Amino acid sequence: MSESREIVIRGDMIRLGQLLKLADVVDGGGEVKDFLAHVEVTVNGEPENRRGRQLHPGDVVVAGDETLHLSSG
Repeated sequence: MSESREIVIRGDMIRLGQLLKLADVVDGGGEVKDFLAHVEVTVNGEPENRRGRQLHPGDVVVAGDETLHLSSG
């Protein structure tokens, strides 16, 4: 069962690796690379494996069984 959550970010941009940590999808930065290598991640429906990918409010990230909707705070 997929979990859908809204993630509020400060500012107008966050990197994919930072988002995965903020949302508690991974525990730390060292896990991000391994996570992206083994779990399908999409940004707005497009496959993504770059932890430095810039994300903005309105983007939708699907990481495994989690759907993260970005909004600004």
